[in-house]
Amino acid sequence: MQVQVLTLFPDMFPGPLQSSIVGRAMAGGLLELGVVDIRDHAHDNYRSVDDYQFGGGAGMVMKPEPVFEATEAAMAKLGSDAPVVLTSPQGRRLDQGMVYELAQMPALVIICGHYQGVDERVAEHLATHVVSIGDYVLSGGELPAMVLVEALCRLLPGAVGSSNSVEGDSITTGLLQHPLYTRPSIYRDWSVPDVLLSGNHAEIERWRRRQSLLRTFRNRPDLLQSAPLQPSDVAFLHANGYVKE
Repeated sequence: MQVQVLTLFPDMFPGPLQSSIVGRAMAGGLLELGVVDIRDHAHDNYRSVDDYQFGGGAGMVMKPEPVFEATEAAMAKLGSDAPVVLTSPQGRRLDQGMVYELAQMPALVIICGHYQGVDERVAEHLATHVVSIGDYVLSGGELPAMVLVEALCRLLPGAVGSSNSVEGDSITTGLLQHPLYTRPSIYRDWSVPDVLLSGNHAEIERWRRRQSLLRTFRNRPDLLQSAPLQPSDVAFLHANGYVKE
């Protein structure tokens, strides 16, 4: 997969992306990460990329010309069908479904917003996706871009050692993951649940499913509205106080 990141702060990349799974994916040729300095497409000697907003108000706004031209230059390398993601707190909240959708594409452009925001014409006429990573505001879109690249990379074939590791992730299954334990079986008087040491795989899977249901109910009950639940799951949840809205 080819990803071109457009930013006012190219020195932030690859940053943490050069480590762990993403770093290995880049070293192995599974992911190609390019970084474009939006200022290289400014139209004056000062490399200006922002201006005051029409109508007045606090904060500067990223100008459309350098953003459009930097994106078009990146798409000329990747192909005109590449999705263009604009990071913004006003966008659709990033979820695993969107990550799967974007991971199917061979190439992607990510525009990192900054300042008070980006000229609205970028969202209206250039971006195919406007994406937020949560209901809070950051100084710029560079960290959200890294979050998106990290999430995408996990889904690239060969990036993660075992596909089962990805398929069992929290959210991916529609529920939060069950509790995880490893050696030693007793640590500071805290024991691993007996069922996990029993060797009874059917009982282990039943325990894990129920723990996943309980954890989702307690921490993210909103997920249960769309999770693929079996009648036995619903009965178990009802017995533990869950009422579907």
